[in-house]
Amino acid sequence: MLPSYSISTSRFRYIYIFPLNPLLNRLINLPTMSTYSLFFFCYSFLIFMSLRVKSDPDPLQDYCIAQPKGSQPPFFVNGAPCINPADASPSHFTTTALSKPGNTASNPLGFNVTLTTIQNLPGMNTLGLTMARVDIAGNGLVPPHTHPRASEVTILIKGSLLVGFVDTSNRLFTQQLREGDAFVFPKGLIHFLYNLDSKAPAFSISGLTSQNPGAQLASAATFTTKPNIPDDILKKAFQINGQDVSRIRRNLGG
Repeated sequence: MLPSYSISTSRFRYIYIFPLNPLLNRLINLPTMSTYSLFFFCYSFLIFMSLRVKSDPDPLQDYCIAQPKGSQPPFFVNGAPCINPADASPSHFTTTALSKPGNTASNPLGFNVTLTTIQNLPGMNTLGLTMARVDIAGNGLVPPHTHPRASEVTILIKGSLLVGFVDTSNRLFTQQLREGDAFVFPKGLIHFLYNLDSKAPAFSISGLTSQNPGAQLASAATFTTKPNIPDDILKKAFQINGQDVSRIRRNLGG
């Protein structure tokens, strides 16, 4: 049974505090506390707990399935195993992965994203960041998407981009970027990048606040799932008909 304490004051009949650190128990005499002392104690206790309790680290995967007791699972970690620090060298902390343009003709939207990973930049493991090069052809588009585990800051290196994000009240924030401009996309919010120039390509460099930020295209996540989201749900959600659902799925490769 957990210990409880009864405190009589002019404003409080009973207040229960469970369970207290032994050091705090020795420092205070709860049964004789005044109202002022009680508030001071609660404030001090919250400060004390904030120094003692740490939040969980952010996950690097969409999910992590718990293994039942007694099983012998393969080796999975929230990141990657580390080499012996004595074997570290400067080459582990540098990469040329972002130095070359990506192939924007690889998809009909005209964009390509090149990421740093623990394969091409092993020194980034556990540091909670990713860099990306975003190449966009003339009139190309990085379609509305989210990063569920990261905020993003984009710096336009070449060209002209219209960028924007939508907050949870459906308010749209947009900005036309010129070379050298930067824009921040808050964590988990839908955002896009569009090349305003019909001929000249553009490219930007982005920093993301997770080793594995994830990327979910809004259109693909809705119309190309396996198995399909039922047509009736999509028709009602988007106020379209069955032919529209089929056409959109076909156009998106679903």
